[in-house]
Amino acid sequence: MPVRPDRQMVDDGRLARVNTEEERAARRAERVRPDSVTAIPTKWIGPIRITSAGLGAGEATEEIEVPLATYESPLWPSCNRGADVSRMVKGGYQVTVLDERMTRSVIFVARSGAHAAATAQRIAARRDELEAVVEAGSRFAKLIDIHTDIVGNLLYVRFAFTTGDASGHNMATQAAEAMMSTVLSWDDQLAYGSISGNTCIDKKPSAINGILGRGRSVVVDICIPRHVVEGRLHTTAARINALNYQKNWVGSSVAGALRSANAHYANMLLAVYLATGQDAANIVEGSQGFTHTELRGEDLYFSCTLPHLIVGTVGNGKDLDHVNHAMERLGLRENRAPGANARRLAVITAGAVACGELSLLAAQTNQGELMNAHRTYERGGAGQAGRRAASSEKNVVPERSAGAAEQGREEK
Repeated sequence: MPVRPDRQMVDDGRLARVNTEEERAARRAERVRPDSVTAIPTKWIGPIRITSAGLGAGEATEEIEVPLATYESPLWPSCNRGADVSRMVKGGYQVTVLDERMTRSVIFVARSGAHAAATAQRIAARRDELEAVVEAGSRFAKLIDIHTDIVGNLLYVRFAFTTGDASGHNMATQAAEAMMSTVLSWDDQLAYGSISGNTCIDKKPSAINGILGRGRSVVVDICIPRHVVEGRLHTTAARINALNYQKNWVGSSVAGALRSANAHYANMLLAVYLATGQDAANIVEGSQGFTHTELRGEDLYFSCTLPHLIVGTVGNGKDLDHVNHAMERLGLRENRAPGANARRLAVITAGAVACGELSLLAAQTNQGELMNAHRTYERGGAGQAGRRAASSEKNVVPERSAGAAEQGREEK
């Protein structure tokens, strides 16, 4: 009978657990060591013309190519059309980062509602002590906000942090754990509930993230002249404006969408996330956002608002060779102040989202255009050829590059 790697045979035939520290360490390493790689076709689209103070050197305009990893090959020419539009407009997409934070909520179990309320007041009054606890445990995490909710005798405390260039999930959890221990030390009648209370809220659709913030809140907008709309998008400003209202706002409301009115932010987010080593499950909250349009004479004002875009340039996955190559090509390995590289990635990601959203809405104003594009690029052989090329690569785990960034070694 095969023997599990965490056990060993003894003389009488019984199984005994491996107990040496060296063997336990080897077993832990084996549990997280990949044994294969899933190949995902990737194409660099653009360049996208972007103007933003978040690119890293004050207000600047750059033209940037962006990697999209996806099995949906028509996404590439669609986003390229949106990128073409950006280069036909002075300044291209204007991208503004409004806020940035990572959150973790915890649960304390009090004796009563009154006890929970008193604890919430104590936490607010002694916030400076909690800030010191966070800074003692991390060089990059800073406590910036505390929000409390009470349900019966349950106290939910939502902590918000800045986390440098990390997306900050683990950093926020570590800081929250330390603060929980501190708060519990103040009151022996208060009990631990959970390190995660679901008011964070992580990888689930919600209202609270858009209201209180989680990740980076980003707005991208552009005013597209009539001749560009008609010449490159093959439609009119009035038709895009009408469809955005009918589809994204009314249709989403009929469907019961939660703080979200867009066509397909998730497509572009997932493609960028996979190509740049992000936690792909964060597209759940990341895809909640708003596409807003207006007629400006005969021109089109077009905007995408992403209230909780979660990205990082250090941490798990960022030192894989193909991810590191993408980071370098995107200009995300420069020696900038903590947080500046992740902010740049958020700006670039938002630009890619706008490209795909604009192009799809334009296509859907014309009967038959969307399906014809899929027939041409996906069923007609182009997409199949690309997938065959990707799958022909050796199924080998990429070597990890030496010397991950200092913050990446500390936290995710």
